[in-house]
Amino acid sequence: MRNQGKRVQFESRHLPYTKLSKRLDRICDEQKSAVPDVLRSVIELAIEIAREGREGRKIGTLFVVGEEDSVLRLSHPLILDPLQGHELDSKRIEDPNLRGTVKELAQLDGAFVVSGEGHILSAARYIDAHSENIDLPLGLGSRHVAAASITRDTKAVAVLVSESSVVRILVGGKLMAEILPELWLFHREASHISEATVEEIEEKNIAVIS
Repeated sequence: MRNQGKRVQFESRHLPYTKLSKRLDRICDEQKSAVPDVLRSVIELAIEIAREGREGRKIGTLFVVGEEDSVLRLSHPLILDPLQGHELDSKRIEDPNLRGTVKELAQLDGAFVVSGEGHILSAARYIDAHSENIDLPLGLGSRHVAAASITRDTKAVAVLVSESSVVRILVGGKLMAEILPELWLFHREASHISEATVEEIEEKNIAVIS
């Protein structure tokens, strides 16, 4: 069930209650496809993947959060789904054991489909993307096109980890925010968001561009 009444302020190891966090609240209110704390938990996991990589190398992956029935209909499995057949309660995004599994599965091609209530329903999912009417900045690849396409065609929110270690959030087919999981990346990476506001959060060692 969706949380009702006064919203509890979320406190994350990586994403404190910043301007971006407040904006995520508004997105969830408008899209009505995901609980805000679920979206923040996915972003936190994405930041961990961007920072840690896997087996000594950087990896990219994609989480599609909310409106799961539509997302599943507009995608198909690339391989036998490694999460299929597991109990729903064992697939909660907050479960530390599952988060370790997700970090391993992130090495596979394809997207994770996350329900609005925080269950990771499917992994290694191919998004049936169409590039018509998608306006993305130059230099962003096929994973970004898939994220823009699925968020254009549904009310889902896409959280993407690029192989350059940048976490990007897409809503309504557009790039909404970029999170640099290490402050030093801010001086190396050019933002793809025009007229953006930059928040440097030194205690978390991240920069948020939105």
